[in-house]
Amino acid sequence: EKQVFQLRAHMYQARSLFAADSSGLSDPFARVFFISQSQCTEVLNETLCPTWDQLLVFDNVELYGEAHEMRDDPPIIVIEIYDQDTVGKADFMGRTFAKPVVKMSDEQYCPPRFPPQLEYYQIYRGNSTAGDLLAAFELLQIGPGGKSDLPPIDGPTDMDRGPILPVPLGIRPVLSKYRVEVIALEHPMLMMSILRGRRASLWVSGALDNQHTFASQDLPENELLHPPLNIRVVDCRAFGRYTLVGSHAVSSLRKFIYRPPDKKAQHWNMTG
Repeated sequence: EKQVFQLRAHMYQARSLFAADSSGLSDPFARVFFISQSQCTEVLNETLCPTWDQLLVFDNVELYGEAHEMRDDPPIIVIEIYDQDTVGKADFMGRTFAKPVVKMSDEQYCPPRFPPQLEYYQIYRGNSTAGDLLAAFELLQIGPGGKSDLPPIDGPTDMDRGPILPVPLGIRPVLSKYRVEVIALEHPMLMMSILRGRRASLWVSGALDNQHTFASQDLPENELLHPPLNIRVVDCRAFGRYTLVGSHAVSSLRKFIYRPPDKKAQHWNMTG
């Protein structure tokens, strides 16, 4: 029996990707394969933690089988990560697999199964781990009423990104403003730290000691969804060339987070 579906791939972010370029960074994009269709995210330049924040919609996906089989055991989604080169074909960086959450046409689009929650999927390059993908996938059956019966895609809309759809509200993380500060002590070379794609970039010159620099960045309120802090140390050569000396990734920012005290609570404690 033929069943027709729409697949929504909510590609939010990847982290700790393989450094494919001599700069210690990559220009990553993701390709999503499902049955006979595939789509790609946009390319984000010079990052190991790209935040694509992109929804890929696969329309008119035809599957054959019993309805209960489709719901309980849907086909596998294959996601591959590539590094985009300016010359030649893209370089393979890793692969992961996922199963979508399935909604049949006679089911309600409501909690606890919907909307789906973002999950981390381990990326593999051969037998080695090569980062994580933060994404969610849902497979929605198209009933007799057609696509008009499908749940709407709830913004936000980003006019600057043209036809690219962001991850909808209710699935995307709630963001808060953070101020990322770096204090560099006795670094003999130029240091750059990059937080993520569409990111805060901090440059610290090695000519002076005890340098303090900062940048503002929107990060998820859920600390488990924070990307790592990637630090590169580079040597500044003649004619504006930079040579990578080394790199380091701070996998968790939790122990570095400072939250200012609540002034209202302080006032209540003093007066109460």
